[in-house]
Amino acid sequence: MSPISGVGVWRAGRAKAEAKDMTGSHAGSKGSASRFLAVALGLLGILVFLGLGVWQLERRVWKLDLIARVDHRIHAPVVDAPGPQDWSGFSAPDHEYRHVRLAGRWQGGANTLVQAVTELGGGYWVLTPMRDDRGFTVLINRGFIPQERKVEFEREKAALAAPATVDGLLRISEPGGGFLRSNDPVADRWYSRDVAAIAKARGLADVAPYFIDAEASGAAGWPRGGLTVVTFRNSHLVYALTWFALAGMLAMALASQVLAGRRNWDVA
Repeated sequence: MSPISGVGVWRAGRAKAEAKDMTGSHAGSKGSASRFLAVALGLLGILVFLGLGVWQLERRVWKLDLIARVDHRIHAPVVDAPGPQDWSGFSAPDHEYRHVRLAGRWQGGANTLVQAVTELGGGYWVLTPMRDDRGFTVLINRGFIPQERKVEFEREKAALAAPATVDGLLRISEPGGGFLRSNDPVADRWYSRDVAAIAKARGLADVAPYFIDAEASGAAGWPRGGLTVVTFRNSHLVYALTWFALAGMLAMALASQVLAGRRNWDVA
């Protein structure tokens, strides 16, 4: 081999080595960027999971307070049902499940049957308007009837046009309808106790923005009152622990990746 050829080979080998070094450096730079992005996303995920866990703990505190307030209202002494002067700003958190009393006269011939499922089976709630002695109307959920009593209570009329007093729990209107089924006032099909829609369909005036679930009368007849279910699902602690656990697992996985990357860097 001539000296010139030897120099050419040496230069080619050097160029190849330099190219290899540049490729390795570029790959290393790319790998570092990927690791940085993975670490950043992992830290973001941990913060999100921790935030969701804290939010669930805050929801749990709110739910426990709601349960305590509702329990107090249910067992408090009975008070007069709110009149028009109290209807402004009416809301479920401040008013629902109050133990109230209404004295007036039934407005017979205007029953509304709302589909229901209770511990007694499938059937209907019977909602009848009552004209309070103070000059306004409230829908009273007198209680539950089974399917086979439907026609009887659809036809019920003047026999109810008499003075009465009702004790029960104040409930907020349920607008729209039930699950996947909308109220159909024209066909007289009701799936929720929508006070405004029922009042409009029945031509009622001065109607309160709530209805009252009547207490059990003690009689064995129909409608059967006192079937209000007062339960609040409270799984927020379980949800919070789940989010915290996910944050912990992600943190451990991230730490494992960081340590593995460091060992690789040390070896390199």
